[in-house]
Parts: sequence; C-alpha cells; structure tokens
Amino acid sequence: MTKARKPKLDSHRFEEILDRFSQVRLAVVGDVILDEYLVGDVERVSPEAPVPVVHVQSESVVLGGAGNVVRNLVALGADCELASVVGKDLDGDRVVEL
Repeated sequence: MTKARKPKLDSHRFEEILDRFSQVRLAVVGDVILDEYLVGDVERVSPEAPVPVVHVQSESVVLGGAGNVVRNLVALGADCELASVVGKDLDGDRVVEL
C-alpha cells in the first residue's frame, strides 16, 4: 500500500491561506496569563542566594496563554472573541485593558 503524499505548501498557497484569515471569525476560550517582561542589566549576583541583581531599564506586560493565541490570530487578520475568567483585582483589570 502506497502512502498518500501531502501537497507541498509553496509561497503562493501560503499567501492565499494568510489572505483568508480576514474572513475567519473565532472564539477562543481558555486561561489568560499576564506575561511580564523586565529588561535590564545584571549588576552582580546576590551574596545571599545565587540570584542576579538586575537594574531594570524597562518593563512590559502582555497577554499570555489564551490571550497570546488571540493576539497571534488577530495579527494574522482574524476576527476573534476571547472568553476567560478574571479576578476583581489589579491584574484582572490589566487583563481587561489589554
């Protein structure tokens, strides 16, 4: 028995698929995470524990988990709705804002 070969994805077919993302409507249901990134320079290693001491130059917070999936789909042109549960606290407010 011969195995069926998958058609190759050439650049033209890939562009067609990306163009059709604008016609896609999706609902994403899942856990949303706040991903926080700190950018800086390590000044030294703490003498109390093997932990770097960082001089933070900038920080950013973005949606992670299911929120990251939605961000990626929207970047491809899809129309998305996100459903998740968030707490009534500062982090929950940040998720709603983002």
